[in-house]
Amino acid sequence: MYDLSVSTRRFPLPKDSKDTNTLSKTPSQTQEKTQKRASKREIFGWAMFDFANQAYTLLIITVVFPVLFTTVIVGDADQEFRLGNLLWSIALAASYIAVVLTGPVFGAIMDYSAMKKRFLFWSYVATVITTSLLYFVDPGQIILAVSLLALSNFAYAIGENFIAAFLPSLGPPEDMGKISGFGWAMGYIGGLASAIFVLLVLGESTLENYERIRWIGPYAGVFFLLTAIPTFIWVREPGVKQMLPSGETYLSIGFRRMGETLRNISAFKDLSVFLISVFFSMAGVYIVISFAFIYGDQVVKWDESVRVLMFIVVQITGTIGALLFGFLQDKIGAKITYNLSLLFWFFGVLGIYGVDGLTLTLNSWFGAEWEMQYVFVWVGIVAGISMGSSQSASRALVSLFSPPERSAEFFGFWGLSNKLAGVFGIIGLGLLQAQIGLQKSLIFCAALFLIAIVIAFFVNEKRGIIVATTRKN
Repeated sequence: MYDLSVSTRRFPLPKDSKDTNTLSKTPSQTQEKTQKRASKREIFGWAMFDFANQAYTLLIITVVFPVLFTTVIVGDADQEFRLGNLLWSIALAASYIAVVLTGPVFGAIMDYSAMKKRFLFWSYVATVITTSLLYFVDPGQIILAVSLLALSNFAYAIGENFIAAFLPSLGPPEDMGKISGFGWAMGYIGGLASAIFVLLVLGESTLENYERIRWIGPYAGVFFLLTAIPTFIWVREPGVKQMLPSGETYLSIGFRRMGETLRNISAFKDLSVFLISVFFSMAGVYIVISFAFIYGDQVVKWDESVRVLMFIVVQITGTIGALLFGFLQDKIGAKITYNLSLLFWFFGVLGIYGVDGLTLTLNSWFGAEWEMQYVFVWVGIVAGISMGSSQSASRALVSLFSPPERSAEFFGFWGLSNKLAGVFGIIGLGLLQAQIGLQKSLIFCAALFLIAIVIAFFVNEKRGIIVATTRKN
């Protein structure tokens, strides 16, 4: 049994003004000496889950199905698609609420039972099945579409928590940025690979093409099914399974461990503050992921060729951003990298909001006649770089702030912050756009990133690492 108590006598928090020698230690000096980098094959197997599940993120949440849902399945063009956008927000928010309610408990159970791979496997199976069932949704079947979208996104999103919980076991702190960044980069490569068939065979998200494009669900499911297999072959189960005490169940253990962590959360001050920052930053990220291509379709009114170009640009720049910022993080620190990526986000969202004015200004300055849709693609470069880097840095920081023996539980709280942010951001934008339109609502999104930057200034990265690595069990 773990001794779950945490006190300032057993577990002092170093003070910036007094314990300068302790705080000057590098992350590798404070990490347990036994922590070694996993084999290249295991790291690659772990990253392949990011490669695989990006098909769901990209095809179902970002590029293809959101346009199909709003313009064809709901199809309220006469009302500027405001009902479709709102129902899209509600479906995603419902799935994120389910993750919020279950994530930390599942994490506590996984840490105690050493069943991370088993939980990951069942989330993967559930995602494949529910995503494939989207084939059976016909135009006008709104309830079926909303239900399958919510179920599939819950399974996918809880799986994100589960795969992230393996990260602390893959290497020492000085490698967290590179490993996490490699995973995100593999995700963008997976997104590009998964979309080739869609671009060449399935075609546009229109009513006229519905009999062909409806295969997007089964295709995304099968892609995920096949390409995630290396994860379950090569990634080992970290931790040691503990025997259940008499009269206990894994569920009761999970709730008890989560409760004691919450009661002692003040000992993890920097993690707590960081998760508040993550809440605001991920609220903004979820808005962009869920509405960027809807925005291009409804506000920018881009051509199909430009939509394809934007997709390719975001995947390539996302890959570059994840790798570049991952290496940068290990040089300058995860917190600085995280804040830098949020600054990119802030200006990127302002560029999306003001793309019409930006186009007029650029044409005036350079005497050109650029179309707004192409300027929108250039703004997408900034968003793409921000996408991979911000989420990679966030995942790595939580890994650094998590005691190794409680990684799944702490990533459960990371998932709670992420998904609660998704509920707040998506519902907030959904309600705003229903009142004032989609374009004006993006000011709300930009403000979220600015708030996240301010909060992150109160996080002390070195202190947070010391707390995580010196805590007694």
